[in-house]
Amino acid sequence: MATPTEKPGNGSACPQKPQAAPCSTLWALSHQQDQAARLVADRHYNRRKPGSRKFCPPGQQLVLKAPGQLPDALWVTLNQRPEFTDHQWPDAWVNSLFRNESTSLSSALIIDALAVTRYYWPTLPQQGCITFVDSKKVKPKQHPGFCYLKAGFTHVGFTKVNGLHVFQLLPALFPAPRRAAGDFQLRFF
Repeated sequence: MATPTEKPGNGSACPQKPQAAPCSTLWALSHQQDQAARLVADRHYNRRKPGSRKFCPPGQQLVLKAPGQLPDALWVTLNQRPEFTDHQWPDAWVNSLFRNESTSLSSALIIDALAVTRYYWPTLPQQGCITFVDSKKVKPKQHPGFCYLKAGFTHVGFTKVNGLHVFQLLPALFPAPRRAAGDFQLRFF
């Protein structure tokens, strides 16, 4: 089985045998140097150096991409390193990148990505998961981060430096764990 820091298998569909958890059909495991995933990351507004091999910030990452040769959605959960934390949620996981170019609802992708994250990282942090949205860099809309609100997140404020919207999902609201597509390993906790 590919772990969150190893290169995954071929992203094929879930096997037809009993498993420890249900399987996601929306997400396959990836890694921070996956060049097909990097192309999606390069189109995200917070990408600092498009084209560079790595597209994740420092810390432990769980990288998910839509299954297939050319992914059309990408998600990164970051387990923050304290020395790089400069906000009020140091004990939260951070969704540092989410891009949806698929026909799937963004809120459904978010919920499923959180379920897959929970499967591989079963101990939820006290502050849950947060994400930051720059309302100046997303499509103009009445509610920046609306897909996060639909996925169960709450708007909890703004960052001090850039005034980014902060959304948080507390542990009690996390979805049940799900394996990533292509993960054939039985896991027992």
